Amino acid sequence: MKTWSAKEGEINPNWYVVDAEGKNLGRLSTQIATVLRGKHRPTFTPHMDTGDFVVVINADKITMTGNKWDDMKYYRRSRWFGSLKETTAREMLDKDPSFIIKDSVRGMLPKNRLGRKIIKKLKVYAGPNHPHDAQRPEALKVN
Repeated sequence: MKTWSAKEGEINPNWYVVDAEGKNLGRLSTQIATVLRGKHRPTFTPHMDTGDFVVVINADKITMTGNKWDDMKYYRRSRWFGSLKETTAREMLDKDPSFIIKDSVRGMLPKNRLGRKIIKKLKVYAGPNHPHDAQRPEALKVN
């Protein structure tokens, strides 16, 4: 008996839309990462991109428990001495709400070429509108 493996032409990705209003960031991110990676399909192959496209709307209405809005920090630097800058999650929500979800999901994907390819299939928008109506995305039920 042979192990079946997905081929490049056999993959037909679907489009899903997720409303992030009132959803917890961690729980939402894990379910999005599962769909992006393709682990919800019986044709999942670890070395192939067998996942679907995910469109997230209302990213500015995401929730976090506890004091994470003030305790969680995002760091960036320019490789010069003393260039480390930090931003809290609350400041990042005001500046770029889509970054919070993208960064959370990116941390749950493989750290290689496959992960960089998969993250491009995630589309995050701060408001309730998105330009992907032509793909006819289905509503994805998340907890």
